[in-house]
Amino acid sequence: MKNFLFLLILLFLSKISISQVDTSFYCVMFYNLENLFDPRDDSLRNDDAFTPTGMNHWTFSKFNRKINNLAKVILSINAWSPPDIIGVAEVENEFVLRQLCYQTGLKRYGYKIVHYDSPDSRGIDVALLYRHKNIRISESRAIPIVFPFEPRSKNRDILYVKALTIQNDTLHLFVNHWTSRYSGYAATIAKRNHYASVVRQWNDSLLMKDSSARIIIMGDLNDYPTDESIIEVLQAQPYTGNGKLSALNNLMHRFSNMKNVGTHKSGEFWGCLDQMIVSKSLLNNSDSLQIVEQKAEIYQADFMMVPDEKYGGVKNNRTYLGPRYLGGFSDHLPIFLRLLRITNRCRSGHLEQ
Repeated sequence: MKNFLFLLILLFLSKISISQVDTSFYCVMFYNLENLFDPRDDSLRNDDAFTPTGMNHWTFSKFNRKINNLAKVILSINAWSPPDIIGVAEVENEFVLRQLCYQTGLKRYGYKIVHYDSPDSRGIDVALLYRHKNIRISESRAIPIVFPFEPRSKNRDILYVKALTIQNDTLHLFVNHWTSRYSGYAATIAKRNHYASVVRQWNDSLLMKDSSARIIIMGDLNDYPTDESIIEVLQAQPYTGNGKLSALNNLMHRFSNMKNVGTHKSGEFWGCLDQMIVSKSLLNNSDSLQIVEQKAEIYQADFMMVPDEKYGGVKNNRTYLGPRYLGGFSDHLPIFLRLLRITNRCRSGHLEQ
Protein backbone atom coordinates (compact mmCIF):
# COMPACT_ATOMS: atom_id res chain seq x y z
CA MET A 1 0.00 0.00 0.00
CA LYS A 2 2.85 2.37 0.87
CA ASN A 3 4.52 1.61 -2.46
CA PHE A 4 1.26 2.39 -4.29
CA LEU A 5 0.91 5.76 -2.54
CA PHE A 6 4.53 6.55 -3.28
CA LEU A 7 4.02 5.88 -6.96
CA LEU A 8 1.00 8.18 -7.01
CA ILE A 9 3.04 10.96 -5.41
CA LEU A 10 5.81 10.46 -7.95
CA LEU A 11 3.33 10.70 -10.76
CA PHE A 12 1.96 13.95 -9.37
CA LEU A 13 5.39 15.49 -8.74
CA SER A 14 6.71 14.55 -12.15
CA LYS A 15 3.61 16.21 -13.73
CA ILE A 16 2.65 13.16 -15.70
CA SER A 17 -0.85 14.18 -16.64
CA ILE A 18 -3.95 12.15 -17.24
CA SER A 19 -5.73 13.32 -20.36
CA GLN A 20 -9.31 14.50 -20.35
CA VAL A 21 -11.69 15.05 -23.23
CA ASP A 22 -13.40 18.42 -23.72
CA THR A 23 -16.28 18.67 -26.16
CA SER A 24 -18.05 21.61 -27.77
CA PHE A 25 -21.13 21.52 -29.97
CA TYR A 26 -22.02 23.84 -32.83
CA CYS A 27 -25.34 23.91 -34.64
CA VAL A 28 -25.53 24.96 -38.31
CA MET A 29 -28.95 25.74 -39.77
CA PHE A 30 -30.39 26.81 -43.11
CA TYR A 31 -33.84 28.36 -43.51
CA ASN A 32 -35.63 29.85 -46.50
CA LEU A 33 -37.58 32.63 -44.77
CA GLU A 34 -40.12 33.05 -47.61
CA ASN A 35 -40.41 36.65 -48.73
CA LEU A 36 -39.06 38.49 -45.72
CA PHE A 37 -39.64 41.92 -47.20
CA ASP A 38 -39.23 45.35 -45.67
CA PRO A 39 -42.71 46.99 -45.70
CA ARG A 40 -41.11 50.24 -46.83
CA ASP A 41 -41.05 50.70 -50.59
CA ASP A 42 -37.66 50.57 -52.31
CA SER A 43 -37.84 52.24 -55.70
CA LEU A 44 -34.81 50.24 -56.89
CA ARG A 45 -36.37 46.85 -56.13
CA ASN A 46 -39.40 44.97 -57.41
CA ASP A 47 -41.03 44.91 -53.98
CA ASP A 48 -44.30 46.72 -54.68
CA ALA A 49 -46.45 43.70 -53.77
CA PHE A 50 -44.92 43.66 -50.28
CA THR A 51 -45.79 47.20 -49.22
CA PRO A 52 -48.83 48.45 -47.24
CA THR A 53 -50.54 49.61 -50.43
CA GLY A 54 -49.39 46.70 -52.60
CA MET A 55 -51.21 43.53 -53.60
CA ASN A 56 -50.31 41.74 -50.34
CA HIS A 57 -50.99 44.73 -48.06
CA TRP A 58 -47.71 44.02 -46.28
CA THR A 59 -47.78 46.14 -43.13
CA PHE A 60 -45.40 46.47 -40.20
CA SER A 61 -47.91 44.56 -38.08
CA LYS A 62 -47.71 41.58 -40.43
CA PHE A 63 -43.93 41.98 -40.69
CA ASN A 64 -43.51 41.93 -36.90
CA ARG A 65 -45.68 38.85 -36.61
CA LYS A 66 -43.56 37.18 -39.30
CA ILE A 67 -40.19 37.85 -37.65
CA ASN A 68 -41.46 36.68 -34.26
CA ASN A 69 -42.73 33.48 -35.88
CA LEU A 70 -39.35 32.91 -37.53
CA ALA A 71 -37.55 33.61 -34.26
CA LYS A 72 -39.67 30.96 -32.53
CA VAL A 73 -38.49 28.38 -35.07
CA ILE A 74 -34.85 29.40 -34.73
CA LEU A 75 -34.99 29.38 -30.93
CA SER A 76 -36.57 25.93 -30.74
CA ILE A 77 -34.70 24.04 -33.46
CA ASN A 78 -31.74 22.93 -31.34
CA ALA A 79 -33.50 22.03 -28.09
CA TRP A 80 -33.86 25.75 -27.29
CA SER A 81 -30.12 26.38 -27.72
CA PRO A 82 -30.14 28.63 -30.79
CA PRO A 83 -27.90 27.73 -33.74
CA ASP A 84 -24.40 29.17 -33.93
CA ILE A 85 -24.61 29.62 -37.70
CA ILE A 86 -27.75 30.28 -39.74
CA GLY A 87 -27.86 30.56 -43.51
CA VAL A 88 -31.02 32.30 -44.73
CA ALA A 89 -32.68 32.99 -48.07
CA GLU A 90 -35.38 35.34 -49.36
CA VAL A 91 -34.47 38.41 -47.32
CA GLU A 92 -34.85 41.84 -48.90
CA ASN A 93 -32.17 43.80 -47.08
CA GLU A 94 -30.12 44.19 -43.92
CA PHE A 95 -32.94 46.05 -42.17
CA VAL A 96 -35.15 42.94 -42.03
CA LEU A 97 -32.22 40.90 -40.70
CA ARG A 98 -31.52 43.46 -37.97
CA GLN A 99 -35.18 43.43 -36.96
CA LEU A 100 -35.14 39.63 -36.81
CA CYS A 101 -31.95 39.52 -34.74
CA TYR A 102 -32.48 42.49 -32.44
CA GLN A 103 -36.25 42.98 -32.09
CA THR A 104 -37.33 39.40 -31.30
CA GLY A 105 -36.39 36.72 -28.78
CA LEU A 106 -33.11 36.31 -30.68
CA LYS A 107 -31.76 39.58 -29.26
CA ARG A 108 -30.40 37.79 -26.16
CA TYR A 109 -28.07 35.60 -28.21
CA GLY A 110 -25.68 38.06 -29.81
CA TYR A 111 -26.23 37.37 -33.50
CA LYS A 112 -24.27 39.31 -36.09
CA ILE A 113 -25.02 39.54 -39.80
CA VAL A 114 -23.15 38.91 -43.06
CA HIS A 115 -25.16 40.27 -45.98
CA TYR A 116 -24.56 41.75 -49.43
CA ASP A 117 -27.20 43.33 -51.65
CA SER A 118 -27.53 41.24 -54.80
CA PRO A 119 -28.86 42.36 -58.21
CA ASP A 120 -31.74 39.85 -58.03
CA SER A 121 -34.72 41.15 -59.97
CA ARG A 122 -37.12 40.41 -57.07
CA GLY A 123 -34.80 42.07 -54.59
CA ILE A 124 -34.23 39.02 -52.38
CA ASP A 125 -30.85 37.91 -51.08
CA VAL A 126 -29.10 35.26 -49.03
CA ALA A 127 -27.32 36.03 -45.77
CA LEU A 128 -25.57 34.46 -42.80
CA LEU A 129 -26.30 35.02 -39.11
CA TYR A 130 -23.80 33.92 -36.48
CA ARG A 131 -23.42 34.05 -32.70
CA HIS A 132 -20.26 36.10 -32.28
CA LYS A 133 -19.54 34.56 -28.86
CA ASN A 134 -18.83 31.23 -30.58
CA ILE A 135 -18.01 32.13 -34.18
CA ARG A 136 -15.68 34.67 -35.80
CA ILE A 137 -15.65 35.70 -39.45
CA SER A 138 -12.28 36.06 -41.14
CA GLU A 139 -13.49 36.55 -44.71
CA SER A 140 -16.70 36.95 -46.69
CA ARG A 141 -17.74 37.87 -50.18
CA ALA A 142 -20.65 37.76 -52.59
CA ILE A 143 -20.01 35.50 -55.58
CA PRO A 144 -21.83 37.04 -58.58
CA ILE A 145 -23.74 34.82 -60.99
CA VAL A 146 -23.79 35.72 -64.69
CA PHE A 147 -25.38 33.25 -67.09
CA PRO A 148 -23.34 33.10 -70.33
CA PHE A 149 -26.55 32.33 -72.24
CA GLU A 150 -28.44 35.22 -70.59
CA PRO A 151 -25.80 37.79 -69.61
CA ARG A 152 -28.23 40.63 -68.84
CA SER A 153 -30.30 38.71 -66.32
CA LYS A 154 -30.19 39.82 -62.69
CA ASN A 155 -29.47 36.94 -60.37
CA ARG A 156 -28.98 36.19 -56.70
CA ASP A 157 -25.39 35.99 -55.52
CA ILE A 158 -23.89 33.05 -53.67
CA LEU A 159 -22.55 34.04 -50.25
CA TYR A 160 -19.15 32.70 -49.23
CA VAL A 161 -18.04 33.02 -45.60
CA LYS A 162 -14.84 31.78 -43.98
CA ALA A 163 -15.66 31.26 -40.31
CA LEU A 164 -13.62 30.28 -37.27
CA THR A 165 -14.84 28.46 -34.17
CA ILE A 166 -13.57 29.45 -30.72
CA GLN A 167 -11.00 26.65 -31.09
CA ASN A 168 -9.83 28.25 -34.38
CA ASP A 169 -11.22 25.51 -36.59
CA THR A 170 -11.94 26.89 -40.06
CA LEU A 171 -15.28 26.37 -41.80
CA HIS A 172 -15.89 27.34 -45.42
CA LEU A 173 -19.58 28.16 -45.79
CA PHE A 174 -21.60 28.68 -48.97
CA VAL A 175 -25.17 30.01 -48.70
CA ASN A 176 -27.24 29.45 -51.83
CA HIS A 177 -30.62 30.17 -53.36
CA TRP A 178 -30.58 28.89 -56.92
CA THR A 179 -33.02 29.79 -59.68
CA SER A 180 -36.64 28.81 -59.06
CA ARG A 181 -38.53 26.16 -61.03
CA TYR A 182 -41.43 28.59 -61.46
CA SER A 183 -41.06 28.65 -65.27
CA GLY A 184 -40.72 24.85 -65.42
CA TYR A 185 -37.89 22.39 -64.85
CA ALA A 186 -36.71 22.19 -68.47
CA ALA A 187 -36.73 25.97 -68.92
CA THR A 188 -34.64 26.62 -65.81
CA ILE A 189 -32.29 23.65 -65.33
CA ALA A 190 -29.44 25.33 -67.25
CA LYS A 191 -29.49 28.17 -64.73
CA ARG A 192 -29.24 25.86 -61.73
CA ASN A 193 -26.51 23.91 -63.51
CA HIS A 194 -24.56 27.16 -63.84
CA TYR A 195 -24.93 27.88 -60.13
CA ALA A 196 -23.70 24.34 -59.44
CA SER A 197 -20.66 24.79 -61.68
CA VAL A 198 -19.66 27.99 -59.86
CA VAL A 199 -19.91 26.33 -56.43
CA ARG A 200 -17.98 23.35 -57.77
CA GLN A 201 -15.15 25.60 -59.00
CA TRP A 202 -14.89 27.25 -55.60
CA ASN A 203 -14.95 23.89 -53.86
CA ASP A 204 -12.21 22.48 -56.10
CA SER A 205 -10.07 25.56 -55.48
CA LEU A 206 -10.40 25.22 -51.70
CA LEU A 207 -9.60 21.49 -51.75
CA MET A 208 -6.61 22.07 -54.01
CA LYS A 209 -5.15 24.40 -51.38
CA ASP A 210 -6.15 22.18 -48.45
CA SER A 211 -7.39 18.63 -49.08
CA SER A 212 -8.86 18.51 -45.56
CA ALA A 213 -10.83 21.77 -45.88
CA ARG A 214 -14.10 21.72 -43.94
CA ILE A 215 -16.79 22.85 -46.39
CA ILE A 216 -20.53 23.22 -45.87
CA ILE A 217 -22.72 24.06 -48.86
CA MET A 218 -26.23 24.92 -47.71
CA GLY A 219 -29.27 26.40 -49.32
CA ASP A 220 -32.47 26.19 -51.28
CA LEU A 221 -31.08 24.75 -54.50
CA ASN A 222 -34.55 24.32 -56.06
CA ASP A 223 -33.47 20.84 -57.14
CA TYR A 224 -33.78 17.48 -55.45
CA PRO A 225 -30.79 15.42 -54.25
CA THR A 226 -30.89 13.16 -57.34
CA ASP A 227 -31.19 15.96 -59.92
CA GLU A 228 -28.60 16.74 -62.56
CA SER A 229 -27.33 19.99 -61.05
CA ILE A 230 -26.46 18.30 -57.76
CA ILE A 231 -25.31 14.83 -58.83
CA GLU A 232 -23.59 15.56 -62.16
CA VAL A 233 -22.51 19.20 -62.07
CA LEU A 234 -21.82 19.87 -58.40
CA GLN A 235 -20.88 16.18 -58.00
CA ALA A 236 -22.37 15.99 -54.52
CA GLN A 237 -22.87 12.29 -54.01
CA PRO A 238 -25.53 10.68 -51.82
CA TYR A 239 -24.16 9.95 -48.36
CA THR A 240 -25.53 6.65 -47.11
CA GLY A 241 -23.44 6.27 -43.96
CA ASN A 242 -21.67 3.15 -45.20
CA GLY A 243 -18.24 4.69 -44.80
CA LYS A 244 -17.76 5.52 -48.49
CA LEU A 245 -16.94 9.21 -48.82
CA SER A 246 -16.80 11.54 -51.82
CA ALA A 247 -15.22 14.98 -52.09
CA LEU A 248 -18.75 16.36 -51.52
CA ASN A 249 -21.48 14.42 -49.70
CA ASN A 250 -25.17 15.29 -49.67
CA LEU A 251 -26.63 14.62 -46.24
CA MET A 252 -30.20 15.22 -47.43
CA HIS A 253 -30.29 12.30 -49.87
CA ARG A 254 -31.43 9.88 -47.17
CA PHE A 255 -34.83 11.59 -47.16
CA SER A 256 -35.39 10.98 -50.89
CA ASN A 257 -37.12 7.64 -50.48
CA MET A 258 -39.09 8.54 -47.36
CA LYS A 259 -42.81 9.05 -47.89
CA ASN A 260 -44.30 12.36 -46.74
CA VAL A 261 -40.89 13.70 -45.71
CA GLY A 262 -39.16 16.76 -47.12
CA THR A 263 -38.55 20.48 -46.74
CA HIS A 264 -41.16 21.64 -49.26
CA LYS A 265 -44.55 20.33 -50.33
CA SER A 266 -45.70 20.71 -53.93
CA GLY A 267 -49.26 19.49 -54.32
CA GLU A 268 -49.39 16.13 -52.56
CA PHE A 269 -45.65 15.47 -52.81
CA TRP A 270 -42.96 16.28 -50.25
CA GLY A 271 -39.36 16.66 -51.41
CA CYS A 272 -36.01 18.12 -50.36
CA LEU A 273 -35.27 21.30 -52.28
CA ASP A 274 -33.05 22.46 -49.42
CA GLN A 275 -29.65 20.80 -49.17
CA MET A 276 -26.83 20.39 -46.67
CA ILE A 277 -23.71 19.21 -48.51
CA VAL A 278 -20.36 18.72 -46.78
CA SER A 279 -16.77 17.84 -47.60
CA LYS A 280 -15.50 14.46 -46.48
CA SER A 281 -13.29 15.85 -43.71
CA LEU A 282 -16.43 16.60 -41.64
CA LEU A 283 -17.44 12.94 -41.91
CA ASN A 284 -13.99 11.61 -41.11
CA ASN A 285 -13.87 10.22 -37.59
CA SER A 286 -10.20 11.15 -37.29
CA ASP A 287 -10.96 14.88 -37.57
CA SER A 288 -11.38 16.88 -34.37
CA LEU A 289 -14.54 18.52 -35.81
CA GLN A 290 -17.20 15.99 -36.77
CA ILE A 291 -20.86 15.97 -37.76
CA VAL A 292 -22.91 14.39 -34.99
CA GLU A 293 -24.26 11.02 -36.14
CA GLN A 294 -23.00 11.94 -39.62
CA LYS A 295 -26.37 13.33 -40.67
CA ALA A 296 -28.47 16.44 -41.18
CA GLU A 297 -32.06 16.81 -40.02
CA ILE A 298 -35.29 18.46 -41.13
CA TYR A 299 -37.02 20.45 -38.40
CA GLN A 300 -40.79 19.99 -38.43
CA ALA A 301 -42.47 21.12 -35.22
CA ASP A 302 -46.24 20.83 -34.87
CA PHE A 303 -46.64 24.59 -34.44
CA MET A 304 -45.16 25.14 -37.92
CA MET A 305 -47.71 22.91 -39.69
CA VAL A 306 -51.39 23.01 -40.63
CA PRO A 307 -53.72 20.27 -41.90
CA ASP A 308 -53.66 19.77 -45.66
CA GLU A 309 -57.37 19.57 -46.42
CA LYS A 310 -56.84 18.95 -50.14
CA TYR A 311 -54.13 16.28 -50.21
CA GLY A 312 -54.20 14.94 -46.65
CA GLY A 313 -51.58 14.95 -43.96
CA VAL A 314 -50.02 18.29 -43.11
CA LYS A 315 -48.33 21.13 -44.96
CA ASN A 316 -46.21 24.15 -44.09
CA ASN A 317 -48.02 27.00 -42.40
CA ARG A 318 -46.78 29.71 -44.72
CA THR A 319 -47.20 33.49 -44.72
CA TYR A 320 -49.27 33.79 -47.90
CA LEU A 321 -51.04 31.40 -50.24
CA GLY A 322 -51.21 33.47 -53.38
CA PRO A 323 -52.61 36.84 -52.25
CA ARG A 324 -54.35 35.30 -49.21
CA TYR A 325 -52.65 36.15 -45.92
CA LEU A 326 -52.23 33.17 -43.58
CA GLY A 327 -49.90 34.67 -41.00
CA GLY A 328 -47.63 31.64 -40.76
CA PHE A 329 -43.92 30.93 -41.02
CA SER A 330 -42.51 29.81 -44.39
CA ASP A 331 -43.26 27.51 -47.31
CA HIS A 332 -39.99 25.67 -46.50
CA LEU A 333 -38.91 23.73 -43.45
CA PRO A 334 -35.46 24.46 -42.03
CA ILE A 335 -32.60 21.96 -42.04
CA PHE A 336 -29.70 21.67 -39.63
CA LEU A 337 -26.70 19.67 -38.53
CA ARG A 338 -24.65 19.57 -35.35
CA LEU A 339 -20.88 19.66 -35.17
CA LEU A 340 -18.96 18.07 -32.34
CA ARG A 341 -15.54 19.47 -31.47
CA ILE A 342 -13.37 17.01 -29.53
CA THR A 343 -10.28 18.22 -27.68
CA ASN A 344 -7.95 16.02 -25.66
CA ARG A 345 -6.75 18.20 -22.82
CA CYS A 346 -4.18 17.47 -20.14
CA ARG A 347 -4.84 18.38 -16.54
CA SER A 348 -1.90 20.75 -16.75
CA GLY A 349 -3.89 22.63 -19.38
CA HIS A 350 -1.80 21.76 -22.43
CA LEU A 351 -3.67 20.69 -25.54
CA GLU A 352 -2.90 17.24 -26.82
CA GLN A 353 -4.98 17.62 -29.98
